[in-house]
Amino acid sequence: MLVGKGVSTNILFHSLKIDYDIEAVILEDAVPTKEFLRKRIKKLGFSKVAGQVLFQISIAKFLNVTSSKRKKEILKKYGLDDSKIPAKHVIKVNSVNDPKCISLLKKIDPEIVVVNGTRIISKNVLESIPVKFINIHAGITPKYRNVHGAYWALINNDFENCGVTVHEVDTGIDTGNIIYQKTIEVTTKDNFSTYPLLQLAEGIIYLKKALADIFSNNVTFKKNNLRGKIWHHPTIGQYLYHRIFHQKK
Repeated sequence: MLVGKGVSTNILFHSLKIDYDIEAVILEDAVPTKEFLRKRIKKLGFSKVAGQVLFQISIAKFLNVTSSKRKKEILKKYGLDDSKIPAKHVIKVNSVNDPKCISLLKKIDPEIVVVNGTRIISKNVLESIPVKFINIHAGITPKYRNVHGAYWALINNDFENCGVTVHEVDTGIDTGNIIYQKTIEVTTKDNFSTYPLLQLAEGIIYLKKALADIFSNNVTFKKNNLRGKIWHHPTIGQYLYHRIFHQKK
């Protein structure tokens, strides 16, 4: 596994551990906050990034706390374990794109690499070993690339594209070959904070299907006619507008 730190990584590890031997979990450090914000401001502008930060430290944090009961329901329904990954499995690197990561991949020599929550992986890393790198993306690609694919699909009343994608990893942002896609069922108890967990839960089911296909040399790639677009975190203004006027949570 080639991953970033987070609950989704914990859940993914324990889910895969049931059926597969995980040789190692290569865990990268998070991008330093100052560096992350500097790059984001350069790309999106100060006012938008400020709005995103305000949303994250206020509403998103509030929803995360108040949705704890619903999240437990989802974990129980799908039989998911969000406990920490045992330290013996974890190898830390500064970045998935460091030479150390390439050396580790070559040494471990895995049959497949499952990716979760990392920065964009470089071509050098992807081509360092002759295996597939596979990822669960929280959105239907290519229409909902980057982040919060379910939330933005619901904002657009695009229910048929509110879902999750299992795909090969390439050097683009969620542009790899599609293996499986699945919509999710959203209830009145769900919101911005729980959509990603529902996507992960369904995604794990189809990730396991994809892994079985790959190991049996029976994997096929799917195409759709959707137009691609990159979506970002909502600003506090965007969220409140859609929450007040369109009842979108």
